[in-house]
Amino acid sequence: MLDIKRVREQSEQVKTALKNRNSKSDLELLLSSDTLSRGKMLELENIRHEKRVISDEIGRLKRECKAVNLQEAQVKASALTASEKTLSAEVAELQQTIERELLMIPNVPHESVPVGNPPEANQVVRSWGKPRQFSFKPKNHVDLVEQLGLIDFARATKLSGSHFVLFTGMGARLERALIQFMLDLHTKQHRYIEMAPPLLVNRASMTGTGQLPKFEEDMYRLKDDDLFLIPTAEVPVTNALAGETLDEKQI
Repeated sequence: MLDIKRVREQSEQVKTALKNRNSKSDLELLLSSDTLSRGKMLELENIRHEKRVISDEIGRLKRECKAVNLQEAQVKASALTASEKTLSAEVAELQQTIERELLMIPNVPHESVPVGNPPEANQVVRSWGKPRQFSFKPKNHVDLVEQLGLIDFARATKLSGSHFVLFTGMGARLERALIQFMLDLHTKQHRYIEMAPPLLVNRASMTGTGQLPKFEEDMYRLKDDDLFLIPTAEVPVTNALAGETLDEKQI
């Protein structure tokens, strides 16, 4: 989540970045809510200061037994309390709006990143090797995996609907082998620690990695428990260490 101070002080740069990313974030609502919130917080601090002053005054008047002046001071104190309550509620509502809008703003691309709209504007930064040239027309991967019996698209659709796959035979074995290869490589040679996290996480975890509230309508969710099916391993792995400070021995 971007720092509201950065958005406030670099609003034009952030606005340009959002435009380049085709973001529909409401920056004007965020900035106006921030301005209004800061103004009301200042009012709130002034009221609280007045309350402290009038409280001392009430104590003095009680000691001096000045009933008329005491009553006037108590009426003023009650009015200040009511104003404080109203302003506190308004500030809290504005803060909720600010946090919600900040969560909807995507990261600002680095200035060196080209604007990729339309896709043809994307630049090739570097390449490796040369595309292989075939003496025949190669088949696409869908035809190949079906012909070799690696994936059964029809039964996957029967089980779960479109855009799902059912690995079969050597296809299932190949997927398992690739997973095992990757885990062995990184845990044995690159000092990574293998994790097998929960596949369902809470709202705070999904918010911590940016899926919520922006993509909530696209998430698979257990309504009664307010748990979400993770879209990638990024969510539980990142949040596993959220709020912790690691020392060198743990890294």
